[in-house]
Amino acid sequence: MTMDAPAKLSPQEFIDQNPMSRRQWLIVMLGLFTMVAEGLDTTIAAFVYPRIVKDWGTSLDTVTAIVTLGVLAMIVGGVAAGPLADRYGRKGVTVVGTAAFGLGTTGMGLVHGIGVFAGLRIVACLGLGAVLPTVIALVADWTPAKRRVQMVALSFAGVTAGTTVGGILASALIPAFGWHTLLAGCGIAPLLLIPAVVLFVPESVSVLAARGRSAAELREALSTVAADQDLSHVVRDQTAVRRRQRPAPRIILSRALAPTTLLLWLCFFLVQGVVFLILSYLPLLAEHMGLTAAQAAVAVAAFGWGGLTGQLAVSFALKRFDRFRVLAGLWVMSALGLGAAAAWAVQFTALLAAAFVLGLCLPAASSVLQAIAAVAYPPSARATGMSWANSVGKMGPLASGLLGGMMVDAGWSLATVLLVLAMPVGIGLLATLTLHARSRGHLAEPHPGPRPIPALVSEQS
Repeated sequence: MTMDAPAKLSPQEFIDQNPMSRRQWLIVMLGLFTMVAEGLDTTIAAFVYPRIVKDWGTSLDTVTAIVTLGVLAMIVGGVAAGPLADRYGRKGVTVVGTAAFGLGTTGMGLVHGIGVFAGLRIVACLGLGAVLPTVIALVADWTPAKRRVQMVALSFAGVTAGTTVGGILASALIPAFGWHTLLAGCGIAPLLLIPAVVLFVPESVSVLAARGRSAAELREALSTVAADQDLSHVVRDQTAVRRRQRPAPRIILSRALAPTTLLLWLCFFLVQGVVFLILSYLPLLAEHMGLTAAQAAVAVAAFGWGGLTGQLAVSFALKRFDRFRVLAGLWVMSALGLGAAAAWAVQFTALLAAAFVLGLCLPAASSVLQAIAAVAYPPSARATGMSWANSVGKMGPLASGLLGGMMVDAGWSLATVLLVLAMPVGIGLLATLTLHARSRGHLAEPHPGPRPIPALVSEQS
């Protein structure tokens, strides 16, 4: 009696067909902690700038210029990091980017001149822009298809957690030890993660295959996450290897994927712009309508805590529900929350509840978008697709900051501004429904179950 030989599988199909191992969970947790460090370092500068104005006599125009250059540096870092990560490796770009924003932020806490401070902030922002998409791509690469969307959303929730922790640390450390200590301490945190990433996170098998590594080397990489499993039936997919020769930017802008790419860019732009406008102008508009500064701060805090709760909750919802329907539901709830907030903005308790609801929805929508982008592209272009989408998204705050200032200067009330924000939310809903329709006919993500590779070319290993 003869036993059927196991079906030949590509490395990606092997990852997709098996449950998550302890090492894969460790990769997700390291991704989560790195995102916490990213959110922390992105946020704390906002608490430091007022102290620089007071301590160094720096003008507000200079601070504005540093903030703008920092955002542009994040965009540049993201645009450059994606293609580099797809061609040379996600792991290396992640390590370099983490070192850049960690050392840059630490250095900011040690200098005593605005020129050097601004230069280090730009270096830190270049690293911040590079790290987010490459870390999320690594998490997506090493998680099974059935858990990929959920794990990406869970990792991305670390950004909001870091933002929340940053506010807490700033309120505790700046009065007691000064802003220099805050920057130095928060800059050291990501540096402590680098050894763990180097030791425990293997390079993505899609990158190894694109660089022409043998089947034996691919199996060695897989053995780090599946040490107790038989890998003899895992071989290179020669068809996929040939496809990977195309540059990643050409893939995401190809005729088949360009509409999806543009729709994702639109959604990223809208959600990040709306969130930035709410966080930036809610305190000012709330005070104009008669609320105290303390009440405005509490409303912003409610938005932040709602964001963390929503992102954690949606990471579990994505395990059971279709990602496009979840995102569409979040857009609808955001529109309803904006309408409720506009109707009852003059009542502090109602505004507080509406801010929490908006926090539940809009940051969670960002998480779902990360998950959608992670599975919208083939592994060979995943980092580029995600990094470019995030870079376009960062242009949203630049536009909304300008528009928000114009609305405030025009004397618009908080209720009017909130109602206006329902328009981009509605556009986001339409874009999501279009993405859902396209996904039915163009599934970039392979079926989660195992399937044999046809016409495999045998390799000597």
